[in-house]
Amino acid sequence: MTMTKNDLYPSRVSDKPGTMMRVDPVVWGGVDAVPNGPLSQEQLDSFDKNGFVWLEGLLEAEEVERYRAEMSRMTHDQEIRASEVSVIEKESDTVRSIFEIHKRSDIFKGLAKDKRIADAARQIVGSDVYIHQSRINLKQEMYGAGFFWHSDFETWHTEDGLPRCRTVSASVALTENNEFNGPLMVVPGSHKTFVSCVGETPDNNFESSLKKQEIGTPDLGSLKQLVEGSEIVAPKGPAGSVLLFDCNIMHASTENLSPFPRSNAFFVFNSVENAAEKPFAAPSPRPEHIGSRDFTPVDQL
Repeated sequence: MTMTKNDLYPSRVSDKPGTMMRVDPVVWGGVDAVPNGPLSQEQLDSFDKNGFVWLEGLLEAEEVERYRAEMSRMTHDQEIRASEVSVIEKESDTVRSIFEIHKRSDIFKGLAKDKRIADAARQIVGSDVYIHQSRINLKQEMYGAGFFWHSDFETWHTEDGLPRCRTVSASVALTENNEFNGPLMVVPGSHKTFVSCVGETPDNNFESSLKKQEIGTPDLGSLKQLVEGSEIVAPKGPAGSVLLFDCNIMHASTENLSPFPRSNAFFVFNSVENAAEKPFAAPSPRPEHIGSRDFTPVDQL
């Protein structure tokens, strides 16, 4: 596959893996980017250094129950389950993910616009933001499958066409995230290194990668290099907590073998100044419900 011109983060264009230092800032804005923004300078400094910040108990219990009830409604809606926005587990035939929740639910649209979360994203990316992707991730008790190591930006760059690392994700815990139910694992500091992956992107790669990602995953040597220079941590805490993490941080999660489910609402806030272009290493963009081409600022939804 021919490398796209002006590609700052080449990946899937060589038969050899590699790493390169990130060329973009981590925090594009700052504490004053949003009047009375929710993140302190200390939190922004931690995000810059580690690539994530954990906001424990950000939502009240009543709010969590409202979102959890809406999640249950959507997962039991047969029309939604049968549509392209739903991903079904291979082994258990249960819902693994539902995409585009901010467009299919007024309740989750409200959560996406919540200033405690969206304004934090604006502080980080230094501009207004739109929703590049939203979804619910569910890990059924005992049978919920994991997610292999990857950088989200590697996929969003190669397959969706996001040109720069100017994107932040918010994972809202709708159930407790603990060490037993497959919490997200991250490598602090790994967001400052871009891992170039091998293997050309097949046509319609998303159809298989959303169930089990194989293309766009790091080689063992690069992963060891990242972890040996840092550690692996798993932010954990009660429902209502929010994990903000950088688009390029290396992360994964194990399967859920516990008798307790793990469910999160997930919003990807991209800078309106970083709108998706032509994919950098894929035959065509992924579908709209996975990588949005609607760049409407979230407050205007």
